[in-house]
Amino acid sequence: MEMNQKIINARVTFRNSPIHILEKFTIKNVENAYEEFKKNSELDECVIIQTCNRIELFGKTKTDNLEKIKKTWAKITGLDEEIFQENMEFVENQEALHHLLKLTSGLDSMVLGEEQILGQIKNSIASARESKASGQHLNTLFDKAIRIGTRIRNSSGIGKGGISVGSMAVKLAEENIDELKTKEILLIGTGEVSTLVAKSLQRRGYSFNLTSRTLGRSETFCETMGGNPVKFEEVLSGFNKYDLIFVATTAPYFLVTQQRIADAMKNKNNGMMILDLSNPRTVDEKVANIIGVKLMNLDQIAEMVEKNVNSRLTKVKTIENIIREEVSVLEASMKRLDAEPLVTDVFKNIENIREKEFNKALQMLDEKDEKKIKIIEELTKAVVESIVSTPMNNIRKASEQGQADLIELAGKLFDYKKQNQAD
Repeated sequence: MEMNQKIINARVTFRNSPIHILEKFTIKNVENAYEEFKKNSELDECVIIQTCNRIELFGKTKTDNLEKIKKTWAKITGLDEEIFQENMEFVENQEALHHLLKLTSGLDSMVLGEEQILGQIKNSIASARESKASGQHLNTLFDKAIRIGTRIRNSSGIGKGGISVGSMAVKLAEENIDELKTKEILLIGTGEVSTLVAKSLQRRGYSFNLTSRTLGRSETFCETMGGNPVKFEEVLSGFNKYDLIFVATTAPYFLVTQQRIADAMKNKNNGMMILDLSNPRTVDEKVANIIGVKLMNLDQIAEMVEKNVNSRLTKVKTIENIIREEVSVLEASMKRLDAEPLVTDVFKNIENIREKEFNKALQMLDEKDEKKIKIIEELTKAVVESIVSTPMNNIRKASEQGQADLIELAGKLFDYKKQNQAD
């Protein structure tokens, strides 16, 4: 009897890797990846979750297969295995369940409590189910985790008024600029903050140009995040084209200088708003003195976000505690599944015996009375049920408590053979 089922999670996320590195781990053909992971990494079941902030693999397995997972993932994406060292996190069992609950309840998102990830996880398990990549273990795990996550979100209100530096900046722009949809927007930078701004712009349906020091990086960013990549040099001499500029880059100097903006404003008949989201700042403060320019910096925006986030952070502690309790409940349900094949098999065999004996008895009695036949059948079922249910529930309990030897023994007692477990 296999009691050494493990649930594993291998992930590359924004926590360790900037977006241009993260992209490299993206799995283009998920169907094919499922086959590869099952065949070459000895995963009996797997589910892949991909968003612009994370690429994650959940699996059920009986072996230690971190190295095989890296090899397979490297083969699928054409990456060197070395790159996995600093970018990939790997956890199993309790920690994997804990991580999944943090995901579904919104605690692991870049923006605390954001809703999107829940939908993405639902889609991931649905397609894994459809392609038969996931089975009883992961289907049960994900169904429960989605339910728990939803319940936590609703009861804690963690997703209410969800605001990141990115969406706060876009909100401020909306408050300050009329008819923003008709205006020209520029985003400078491809880091974490730019990602948040781009997401927010995209969600609200604004088109924007994006630039960074290397065009290649701008292009990859736009493939994932939307936006239209433009050359850095063109931007520096063409600030007059834009009505709204988000600067979210790490330059050791002022990128947006007073001279450049003063020149730009000469050829411009309407105003310009600049939001400096860089740390350290890359927009010269003096720009604020130019007539027609409104400049806001990261500190001012962060202060507004702070108020928002503080109310959320108090909730995080509470949610962490709920998750801790839920993990042990979840763990018990997962362990219980280990005994299910044995239990199902025993019930099936006993039901076959009952039916055979019941039919034999009916023939001998030559009974035609439907009512009597029903009574006899109910009797046979009741006898079987009363005898079998206690040992079966004890087997499930033993499984929950991880008592492998007891399950092993039960398997011998009931002559349970694993070969009918081809699923």
